[in-house]
Amino acid sequence: MCGIVGYIGARPAAGLLLSGLESLEYRGYDSAGIAVMENEKISVAKEKGRLAGLREVLDTSPLSGNIGIGHTRWATHGVPSVKNSHPHTNTDGTIAVVHNGIIENHEALKDYLQKKGYSFKSETDTEVIPHLIDYYYDGDLLSAVRKAAEKLDGSYAIGVISSKEPDKIVAVRKDSPLIVGLGKDGNFIASDIPAILSETKDVYLLNDNEFVTLTKSGVAITDADAKPIEKEIFKVQFSAQASQKEGYDHFMLKEIHEQPVAIRNTLRGRLDKDLKLNLDNLKFSDDIEKLYIVACGTAYHAGLVGKKAIETLAKLPCEVCLASEFRYGDPLINKNTAVLVVSQSGETADTLAVLRMAKKLGNTVYAITNVVGSSVAREADYVFYTYAGPEIAVASTKAYTTQLVAFYLFAIHLAELKNTVRQSELDDMKNELLHLDEVVSDILKSDDEIKKLAADIAGERDIYFLGRGLDYFVAMEASLKLKEISYIHSDAYASGELKHGPIALIENGTVVISICTNPEISNKLNSNVKEVTARGAKTIGFTACLSDTAAYNEIIKLPQVDPLLAPLPAIIPLQLLAYHVCTAKGFDVDKPRNLAKSVTVE
Repeated sequence: MCGIVGYIGARPAAGLLLSGLESLEYRGYDSAGIAVMENEKISVAKEKGRLAGLREVLDTSPLSGNIGIGHTRWATHGVPSVKNSHPHTNTDGTIAVVHNGIIENHEALKDYLQKKGYSFKSETDTEVIPHLIDYYYDGDLLSAVRKAAEKLDGSYAIGVISSKEPDKIVAVRKDSPLIVGLGKDGNFIASDIPAILSETKDVYLLNDNEFVTLTKSGVAITDADAKPIEKEIFKVQFSAQASQKEGYDHFMLKEIHEQPVAIRNTLRGRLDKDLKLNLDNLKFSDDIEKLYIVACGTAYHAGLVGKKAIETLAKLPCEVCLASEFRYGDPLINKNTAVLVVSQSGETADTLAVLRMAKKLGNTVYAITNVVGSSVAREADYVFYTYAGPEIAVASTKAYTTQLVAFYLFAIHLAELKNTVRQSELDDMKNELLHLDEVVSDILKSDDEIKKLAADIAGERDIYFLGRGLDYFVAMEASLKLKEISYIHSDAYASGELKHGPIALIENGTVVISICTNPEISNKLNSNVKEVTARGAKTIGFTACLSDTAAYNEIIKLPQVDPLLAPLPAIIPLQLLAYHVCTAKGFDVDKPRNLAKSVTVE
């Protein structure tokens, strides 16, 4: 969840570290800190809260030096505070460490180290790391880090500097992302590419249990047995500008408006204007009888839509599972089962754990991800990249819609392989897919209407979303978007379940938002809306097909598309609604409380 960065080179480190942390602040913003080597001594500055607080500290007491490490924190062990902020040091301050992940056996290690005479200042799991490195240090920092890593259970990406070896940074990763950037006048480590993109597009993508030693002039990578590893340089394709707001007030708004381009990019090279589909890189065995779709959060909601698309078109049974629950539910996996994992970042800890479990069991693993070279991308058997571009806002928007595009293409691909649907029907759907970017562009023009609606409901305490069929899945995603950035209590219900309990929540004035895109079930939904209207609800309809609108206080019209594709355009105005409710309440859109962009711990 946290973000780490490091630099060693010819330039002042502090400014580069702050710049890198600014690009990583979406990973956590409870506190921030840096450690810089000054005259062969380590100087540390850290502050609770946003990065701006650390900048103020450094403006007052600047740090000089050309080697340093930095950290922006999403709190797990220990409350957000200065003492719990990274970097953490050993007792005499000769070793400093930044860490992203969770050390699961930190209590046992802490007890062991305390018995050896070490004392602790923080409540964090991370503080055991510098003390453990100190314990093993015998004049070789890399060796000490390697020995310490052998004792650590859990997940970690670690950056280490030591005043006893002031000419290097040592780093290692296990189950938490870490990359190496190769600059012209120095080298970098970082949790994610945007942190170093303004300095270099040449990176090494590290695998688990790979150790890195960075100096001003070079990078050496070794495995756990100290054997050298040769890696190819990965060339980043997107620009630093893609990670900037480019005139928008917030990243979320920018990313909402980037969706037409993201959709086109995800279709490009896979579906041409002659309706020829090219997904030949996704091999699919006739022996596969069931597909598990596994994901978290917004990606899970995309998976629910994907299940419907695959089952409808390819007639392949699918089960959608939360990654955080999958391994503990004794899933019925056999040789005729495949697993499809979905992760925007490609580094989601729970999703990665499922991928690795499935691989050990011998199952074929497919992946939908947005990040080329991510752990998911490298470890899956077959990968579908969404090409949404960098998504910085914590609340996912364009990643979700491009995941839907991926599922639609995957479903059509399987249907063509299995010959389960008439080709003319598939071609009609392909044609609609090719024009979805235009449909989304038209929806974005209704922003003023959505903004007015948002102002009307921003003061609500509770808001409920209703839908049937695929619209229920849209309601789930819309509810998540609203609650995660506006902090309004929000729930989504399958409208047919109202009478089985949820209708008890409806009071006079309660806001109920319903979604209706399928004409075949619009009358059923309309009846449910009348039930809440009779109990005093204020009803808002997002609809493409309602003929009877008398039960609604307000209607937002949606475009009519194939019902199977409707979740994609339907979510766009609901993303805008969440955004405008948040801004109306004066909250930080891109950095909602308690959340981080990439969940790299369980």
